[in-house]
Amino acid sequence: MAVGITGANRPDDTVFAAVVDAVEPIKQPCGRPRQRPAKVHADKGYDYPHCRQTLRQRGIQARIARKGQESTTRLGRYRWVAERTLAWLNRFRRLPIRYERRADLHQAFLDLGCALLCLRALGGRF
Repeated sequence: MAVGITGANRPDDTVFAAVVDAVEPIKQPCGRPRQRPAKVHADKGYDYPHCRQTLRQRGIQARIARKGQESTTRLGRYRWVAERTLAWLNRFRRLPIRYERRADLHQAFLDLGCALLCLRALGGRF
């Protein structure tokens, strides 16, 4: 899981490559760990040639809905996982509304929230 923060008035596609590169290697029982995910599901907000080029350069299959062509209902089968995770993060009281002035503190709370979600997914009680 990789997260990042930006200003509300900044388009999401500008930090797309940084977030894709921030994904940690996936540990496997044998062999070399996989460095990148196999495919990325994204909504129409990422339907730009540079986003598709970013994924192509890294060997990742792009599943990005096209503007004006594909309905969002087909992509919703996979996108609900991201929406559910965002809803889980919003249960932590400091994350939906940013109270901290410094971005590094908000990023730290966001990383802590993601770590707690991963701990819960692995079966830890917290």
